Formats: sequence, structure tokens, C-alpha cells
Amino acid sequence: MNRREFVKTSVTGLSAVGSLKAAESRALPVVISSANGLKATQKAMEIIRRGEDTLDAVVAGVNLVEEDPNDRSVGYGGLPNELGVVQLDASVMHGPTRGAGSVAALEGIKTPSRVAKLVMERTDHVLLVGEGAQKFALAMGFRNEDLLTDEAREIWLKWKSQLNPDDDWINPEDRVSGSLADEGRVNLKKVLKYHGTINCNAVNEKGDISGVTTTSGLSFKIPGRVGDSPIIGAGLYVDDDVGACGSTGRGEAHLKACASFMVVEFMRQGLSPEEAGLRVLKRISENTVEPYLKDEAGRPNFHLLFYVINKKGEFAGVSMYSGRQYAVHDGKVNRLCDAAYLYEAKDALE
Repeated sequence: MNRREFVKTSVTGLSAVGSLKAAESRALPVVISSANGLKATQKAMEIIRRGEDTLDAVVAGVNLVEEDPNDRSVGYGGLPNELGVVQLDASVMHGPTRGAGSVAALEGIKTPSRVAKLVMERTDHVLLVGEGAQKFALAMGFRNEDLLTDEAREIWLKWKSQLNPDDDWINPEDRVSGSLADEGRVNLKKVLKYHGTINCNAVNEKGDISGVTTTSGLSFKIPGRVGDSPIIGAGLYVDDDVGACGSTGRGEAHLKACASFMVVEFMRQGLSPEEAGLRVLKRISENTVEPYLKDEAGRPNFHLLFYVINKKGEFAGVSMYSGRQYAVHDGKVNRLCDAAYLYEAKDALE
């Protein structure tokens, strides 16, 4: 299928399509990440240039974000579940050895990506969860720490105070000034219900590919909820013969589509990273049938983003809606780029 046929059959009638620029051959190495990963791409590139392994590079990159208390979506400082407990998920894949490891609902460990890497290296398993994942991490020498920062705790308490107007939780401001204005409640709700993750993928000058995805998950989730990030094929997939894809956004949508795996498989069939990402977003959009997940135009009312790289060093960030960015280090410049997109964003999603 040529580019003209792809655009005509896959995107026509879907409001907007993003840039669909012709893929260019690029020099290796390349590192790509979600928009909160600009420091991660810089760190990973420095490590790759020293000749070190691509998985070591991307894990070291995302560790900077996992340990950053100001990032509400990853690791230490991430927003907690509905009980006020921070539960973390992460996965890694190492292309040269076809290895994979992941952890889910991990408590008390700042860097779940490092634990996931050890699951891959030290066990015959791929996924460890909950208490078992924590015990494994402690056996590997990690420290059990309180991951709930004061700032994240305050956000969680504000969320609890607005759950039910008939419960006994209140905002301190309400005791003095009365109930918050409707506009204030709406804005607070928009800030508090937070999706976020970091994915980072790299290919070195030899064509070796690795990837990592790590997150604190959906804010205020039901305890034990696991999204796409630690699930191989959903939140991350690496094939050293083809390329890699990682995802952020609504995890449940990625899970039902095996989205990252599908993006890589479309690249195997010859599509560029951008085309492959848009093809999968189109399929997810068409398969979103739940009324509460659709806007007035029948489109998904949630964000999805892919971070895609192939063995040649071609890359793309691809979003369900416009207005999103991704980080990339192309071996020369470390920068944020605008993501290609399927739909123009409405105000509710911007």
C-alpha cells in the first residue's frame, strides 16, 4: 500500500490526520520519549554515545523522572490511588536478547523500571505484582520508602473532599468562605484526574533497540488497578528486527488493542512509524463504543499517544488529538516536537 492509498483508506473522514510527512532516513543513534522525558533523552543519548547498552541508557534516563518529586505521573511524587497509596507500574524490553520484565502495583520503591529490569535479568518470569514485586525488590537491595510527597498528599486530600457533597470531608477554604464556586470545582477536577507516564525508546548505531515505560498510573485509581504500562505489547513493545513503540494516555484503551505490539507489527509490514501509529489510533477510535467514552461527534473523549522508532532511526510521536508533543534526541539536537495526530482537539481535551 502506497502513501496515497494509506491516507485515503485509513484516515479519510476522520476530521484531521496530522502531518504524515515522508519518512526520512536518519543517522543513528536516536532516543525518543514522552514530553516529560527531555532530560531522559539527553541522559540516554550520553550513555549510548559511551558505547553502553541501550536498555541501561533508557532506564537511566527515566530514573531521572521516577526520582523527581515534581512529576505527578511517575515514581516518587506520583499521585496515589483512592486510598492515598502510591502504586507503580513499569516494563522494559531489550531487543538484542529478546528479554522482557515488568512489575505492577509496586509500593515503596522509587524506581520500578530498575526492578523490572532485574525481573528480566534475574528470573524466569516476566511480570511480578504487588507484595511479591516488593519483596523481590527488597531482596535485590532496594529500600522501602514513602513515595507520597506532601504536595501529592494535599492533592489527594482535595480530591477526597469533593467526592461526595454529603460526606464529612471538607476543604479548609470552605469552612471560612463557604462552598467553592462551581467554576473552581470544575477547574480543580480537571487538574486532579490525571493521566501520565513516561516511555523512552532508543536505537544505537548498531541498530540495537530497547524500551522502557514507567508510571504511577491513573490518579486516585481503585487499589490494584493496573494499566497498560507494565503489560508487554500494550504499554511497550520492542522487536529488534523492526522497532519499538511505547504509549501514554488511557491505559485501558491500549490494553484492549494490544496497541504497542500492533504499531510494531504495522511497521513490520512496511509502514513508517507515523503511519503505523495513526493506523492503530484509527482502529482504537473505531472500536470505542462505550457512550461515556465518546464525545458529541462520536470520537474518543480521551488522549492516547505513541512514541515510535524503527531500526533505521526513523521516529514519530503520534497522538489521538492535536496539541501534544514528544521528546527526541536525534544524535544532534535534543528537543520537543509536535506529535502527528488523528483529530483536531476540542477545548475539553486541550
